[in-house]
Amino acid sequence: MLDIKFIRENPETVEENARNKGYEVNIGQLLQADAKRRYLQQKADGIRAERNQHTASMKGSKPSPADIEKGKDLKESLAKIETKLSSVDTEFEKLLKEVPNMADESVPVGASEEDNEVVKNVGDIPEFDFEPKSHWEIAEARDWIDKERAAKVTGSRFAYLKGDLVKLQFAIIQYVFDVLTDEQKLQAIAKQAGLDISAKPFVPVLPPYMLRTEMYDAMDRLEPREDRYKIENEDVWLQGSAEHVLGSMHAGEIIEQVDLPLRYVGYTTSFRREAGSYGKDTEGIFRMHQFDKLEMESLTTAEAGLDEHLFMVAIQEHFLTELELPYHVVQKCTADIGKPNTRGVDMDVWLPAQEQYRETHTADYMTDYQARRLSTKVRLESNETELLHTNDATAFALGRIMIAIIENNQTKDGQVRVPAILQPYLAGRKLL
Repeated sequence: MLDIKFIRENPETVEENARNKGYEVNIGQLLQADAKRRYLQQKADGIRAERNQHTASMKGSKPSPADIEKGKDLKESLAKIETKLSSVDTEFEKLLKEVPNMADESVPVGASEEDNEVVKNVGDIPEFDFEPKSHWEIAEARDWIDKERAAKVTGSRFAYLKGDLVKLQFAIIQYVFDVLTDEQKLQAIAKQAGLDISAKPFVPVLPPYMLRTEMYDAMDRLEPREDRYKIENEDVWLQGSAEHVLGSMHAGEIIEQVDLPLRYVGYTTSFRREAGSYGKDTEGIFRMHQFDKLEMESLTTAEAGLDEHLFMVAIQEHFLTELELPYHVVQKCTADIGKPNTRGVDMDVWLPAQEQYRETHTADYMTDYQARRLSTKVRLESNETELLHTNDATAFALGRIMIAIIENNQTKDGQVRVPAILQPYLAGRKLL
């Protein structure tokens, strides 16, 4: 959440930013609650001080009836104030949580994803001397995907992945780990992007698949709740992406500056309801209730936060370039970057069967918005503490990237060429 001090000093700017992001917030009501909260807190502190002084004055002597009565009155007065303060605190917290993060000045103002800006085109759209098939047609013919039996066992929008598709997925996973844990490769990516940034490797993580309501809410990724899966009779939810459980793992901690950046790459099976999807999005494995992802998460100082975001974008471009896939880099507008984000970038890869670019990657920069609710801080070299900055970014949404590989590398006879970078991870195979 935002710093209330910043909101007090910039109420109109904060309200305008919220509108640009598509959120209606009542900053006036928030500031009224804030003023009432501070007034009650001051009164409570005053009564506590008076009570402590009164107690100290009676030490070593027998209290008189008047002293006892005064002590009783102070206790009752404090209880009443604390009850009011608790109620106002609840209202204040609710209103403060509704305020979205400030969009970075580089983010274009827009009302929907239609106002996102394509800032770079990379790679050539493949030309086929035959009518290209969808990944679903190819995979069904090769018995790589079985949705019919999955529907029988689990329900719609689930699938069994089989055979070479499973081998391809694990080849991609190992490739990502090899890149993200290699300091020299990361240094080369940073240099190519013109970034003077640490090349500290990412730590591979297999995180929990569930998290408590408090942690999900602190990450500000719980809403919309109707898109999440809650475990019945338990205070836990299935995570919707690895960053939900990676970003919250250091809640309540103070991390030494020398240990930053903390970089993780998490592999999870994730779960989303994906309500309202239709058409080609429901064919094959493009938009599923259950899907596997490799996600990058990073915690840095405030000074390094933006460059870390740009570094993650550079890593995403490196992955797509090495897979030889045509893609767009998209600067997301205010209405599309998300409530906790200050900046967001998407990568959209060309899918021949749909004849359009579709999102495969996103990179989100949250500044200290998440860290404030998580109370995750860094102890600087000056011995002062400040809130950390968080970044998350897709390494690969495995279903979608396999769709892109299949469709862009298909042959006339229904085989799939293996990108050169992945061939060593598939025992040198060139075709699936």
